[in-house]
Amino acid sequence: MARILVVDDEEGVRSFLAEALECEGHSVTTAADGDEAARLLAKQGVDLLLTDLKMPGLDGLSLLRKVREEQPDVEVIVLTAVGSVESAVAAMKAGAFEYLTKPVSSPAELRLTVARALEHRALLNWKAETRQVAGEVVLSWGAPAMSPVVEALRKVAPTQATVLLMGESGTGKEVAARALHQWSERADGPFVAVNCAALTETLLESELFGHEKGAFTGAVAQRRGRIELAQGGTFFLDEVGELKAELQAKLLRVLQERRFERVGGTRTLEADVRWVAATNRDLKAMMARGEFREDLYHRLAVFPIRLPPLRERREDLRPLAELLLRRIGEELGRPGLRLSPEASERLVAFPWPGNVRELRNALERAAILADGPVVEPRHLWLDPTGAAAPVAAPAPAAEGGRVPDTTLEALERMAIEQAIAAEGGNRKRAAQRLGIGLRTLYDKLRRYGMQ
Repeated sequence: MARILVVDDEEGVRSFLAEALECEGHSVTTAADGDEAARLLAKQGVDLLLTDLKMPGLDGLSLLRKVREEQPDVEVIVLTAVGSVESAVAAMKAGAFEYLTKPVSSPAELRLTVARALEHRALLNWKAETRQVAGEVVLSWGAPAMSPVVEALRKVAPTQATVLLMGESGTGKEVAARALHQWSERADGPFVAVNCAALTETLLESELFGHEKGAFTGAVAQRRGRIELAQGGTFFLDEVGELKAELQAKLLRVLQERRFERVGGTRTLEADVRWVAATNRDLKAMMARGEFREDLYHRLAVFPIRLPPLRERREDLRPLAELLLRRIGEELGRPGLRLSPEASERLVAFPWPGNVRELRNALERAAILADGPVVEPRHLWLDPTGAAAPVAAPAPAAEGGRVPDTTLEALERMAIEQAIAAEGGNRKRAAQRLGIGLRTLYDKLRRYGMQ
């Protein structure tokens, strides 16, 4: 997630913006005016600046110009009162990515604008940040079930064929899509993804196709959609089975004609993208129930590939777990984390119903609990029934003759403290590390007086 600086002289506005963005997992710092923001920017780097325009002292426009001169990689979104469009236009000319009118209509609008700004920043730095040598992409370590998958991906990658990736949640469909992109002739272009399950139908249509100014309430400026942003590259449509009927029809037209219009627009635009879609749902069963268009299915499934669940590729489990644990150790500032032989055997024997996503969560929890560089079976908290165990971990062994506090509350509190510390105070990411919801984490913080 991103580092964001929020600047506004109204405390209520700052709190609203910060909380809405922290709930998305971003690390948010706030400043009460432009002068304080300038001091913070001189000390720490950020990915995005969200600033009010009218403030005492250094105003938002002056702050924007200062950032553009000193930190040109930082994206800037400005806040302006309704009726002050002239100020917003001046900010856009000075290099702001977008502007929002106050009061912001909803957290969803704020998060969507921030997501677009961060995506724009990532696309500008695409070649420097995301180009990889094809040989470095590892999809398997020799599991027989993965051999035909890797072979199929490599054969279809150099073509322009539309690929449909199928499989359970957490099997690595986006990893496979990125491998397709990196092995294709479009590798120097952008890889743009959209999750169809993450947005409402109205927002999703605008995200896909973009919109013209005045297309709907709140459309105060023209916006390019993600299909436009993916021009010359690969467009990954995740959870395509969640598309509603109207959007299915519109997507079918784009796939057939490779043309589209922005919402509220009349100008026809080209869709020069390589299409890759993914789903964890049974699209054929949905077709039989009339929930998914047959013609769209056949357009998407030109080259269908099924990714096997982790329980069918146990040969990959040990090396995959070791790779994930190394990355987790680097994120936690604890390089050199490794699995004990007993922990490794337990991982291989576990069924992993949640696939790679569940495996990573289990390893993150274990890394937080492990005091030293070795992860032992007691740190894994795996339920023999096949589900990740709750926070009631086995009691750790006594050290130096001292019996530690092994009550559920003590272990739970310790795990929460370590997760929050590991994430630099970011509560949403801490909740993700612990495998619990953000609301549940807040409830536990209040219960233990950890606010």
